[in-house]
Amino acid sequence: MRLRCAVLDDFQRAAAESADWSPLADRVDVVSHAGHFADEDALAAALADADIVVTLRERVPFPASLIARLPRLKLLIASGMRNSVIDYAAAEAHGVTVCGTASSSTPPVELTWALLLGLARGIVEESNALRANGPWQSTVGADLHGRRLGLLGLGKIGGRVAQVGLAFGMEVSAWSQNLTRERADEVGVRLAGSKEQLLAESDFVSVHLALGDRTGGLLGPAELALLKPTAYLVNTSRAAIVDQDALLAALHEGRIAGAGVDVFDTEPLPAGHPMRTAPRLLATPHLGYVSRANYATYYGQAVENIEAYLAGAPVRRLP
Repeated sequence: MRLRCAVLDDFQRAAAESADWSPLADRVDVVSHAGHFADEDALAAALADADIVVTLRERVPFPASLIARLPRLKLLIASGMRNSVIDYAAAEAHGVTVCGTASSSTPPVELTWALLLGLARGIVEESNALRANGPWQSTVGADLHGRRLGLLGLGKIGGRVAQVGLAFGMEVSAWSQNLTRERADEVGVRLAGSKEQLLAESDFVSVHLALGDRTGGLLGPAELALLKPTAYLVNTSRAAIVDQDALLAALHEGRIAGAGVDVFDTEPLPAGHPMRTAPRLLATPHLGYVSRANYATYYGQAVENIEAYLAGAPVRRLP
């Protein structure tokens, strides 16, 4: 009997062209869903006949309640090798194998700098004015050379962001709860004495932390109040690390120069959400991982995972 594979959140219809699905052609029917299912009822209905599901990152939660409503589901593939929104115990209890894929840290590093540079030089505002026959030069750009870049997190992504900052001639400092002087020295950056010190001294702050019990709400009203009025905040990590209401207030009141955000409390961002119209905000629709190379890895390895599962030897199993 042929199996049915559902690919979720294929917004750009890129899954089919990002990998060679032909090895599955005689055994699996692949159905791509370009829209996002906003609630569990709609998702359960769409996946009722799915034996295999391919989901991107952590956009679609798979709690026990949903898994229990998908009796045909046997294989769940998530891009990346870490996923906090899948109930692994429920998957095991219902006989669902969960697998992941590799994921490159390069695209989020590059997007971080796209946002930071876009903010510093008013790229969107100036481009829009030029195209609309508006004013010629309406902003004065912020310099990077000689300014302080503060990084919250110095892991794989944060470390590479630091290297770019150093190449721009910036002074780079970093802080996290587990960051050691040895790691800071390895990357060639200054270890900030505290989170508060980093925030108060930095001209640009970029967030590169995993979301967990200790990092949720790490930047709240008190922390954002420490930022200079000329400082910029960039978050390509997880929305919940920064208090969204506090950030909106800081932007509306002009207490910081601006923010670059790629992650939101609800995704896709609902129509009319305050983040869509906030001043001093450069926002992108969670593009951190969205690149041709990453998609080729995600979907190419999804095909490999399906082949391995059908052969009785699953690979890249999670957790």
